[in-house]
Amino acid sequence: MVNRQPVIAVIGAGIAGLEAARQLAALGYKPVLIEKSGTTGGHVAQWNRLFPDMTPAADVIEPLRAQTAGIKTLLGTEISAINRLKDEYNIVLSDGSSLLCQAVLFATGFRLFDASKKEEYGYGIYDHVITNRDLERWFNTREDRRIQQPKAVGFVHCVGSRDLKAGNTQCSKVCCITAIKQAIEMKEEFPDAEVYCFYMDLRLFGKKYEDFYIKAQRDHGIHFIRGRVSEVGEAIDGRVVVKAEDTLSGRPVKVTLDLLVLMAGILCNPDALRYARDTGVAVDDDGFLKSRDNLAAITESSRPGIFFAGACTGAKTVPETLAEARSAALAIHQYFSNRA
Repeated sequence: MVNRQPVIAVIGAGIAGLEAARQLAALGYKPVLIEKSGTTGGHVAQWNRLFPDMTPAADVIEPLRAQTAGIKTLLGTEISAINRLKDEYNIVLSDGSSLLCQAVLFATGFRLFDASKKEEYGYGIYDHVITNRDLERWFNTREDRRIQQPKAVGFVHCVGSRDLKAGNTQCSKVCCITAIKQAIEMKEEFPDAEVYCFYMDLRLFGKKYEDFYIKAQRDHGIHFIRGRVSEVGEAIDGRVVVKAEDTLSGRPVKVTLDLLVLMAGILCNPDALRYARDTGVAVDDDGFLKSRDNLAAITESSRPGIFFAGACTGAKTVPETLAEARSAALAIHQYFSNRA
């Protein structure tokens, strides 16, 4: 293996950062993972199972953790500033130290839309309204007093995405398939429950996603209602009352639920936007970081030595994120090869 001297800062130790760091180390570089939380794995590590095969999330995370065990990783470390020098970047860390590197990879992931901003859905107001993240946490821990043998469960798609009033007109790409996955899981947990999905339209583009949707209807009896929810209220007994219009039948729908799950949309991580300001990286009109070329150079920025992987440029699935991480590692390798 060739020992290459350039130091590469990989910001974010989710699956994009871990995979990119693994590939860079295999190429002989010195990646340094910088992660503000106390553990690696990012959002995927907080999931229970992954669509469309119901693969345990740990089956993806644990091999990545094992394969990057020898890579320098700074956990619980935030970035105070990134200063561009002539041919390098100086990253000032929250502990007062700094890291001088010759390339930076943004693997900063995403944040979920704050569902409480959509007051009409009652998150933070009604006791039995939760988010997709809350439900995923329950799948892992079985600890949430709001989930107690529900007999009727509803999922609302596109909460904070494809929504001009929410400031995000983009599709979050994985919400539909996530709702289907979680709806199936709820039917597996509570076979007698009636489960409803309220959607504007289903965007199922990935491999086996359409089969997954058909399985949800055919094998699990999940009800799919095309129509935006117009009103959410609370009954006297504390259950959630949902009103919507079924646009396929042209009839209003009213259901009373024991649990309503809001599929919060995906937004760019605010940290990524701050780092972009520090380094002069452009932000696209969708609110995510702007690639040098959305077709041929999605992992490259317009700034020399700064690269992207994963959801910092837009909502991504797990396979897409891993593929981009590998592509970013090769782009960084090519960058240094051209400078040699």
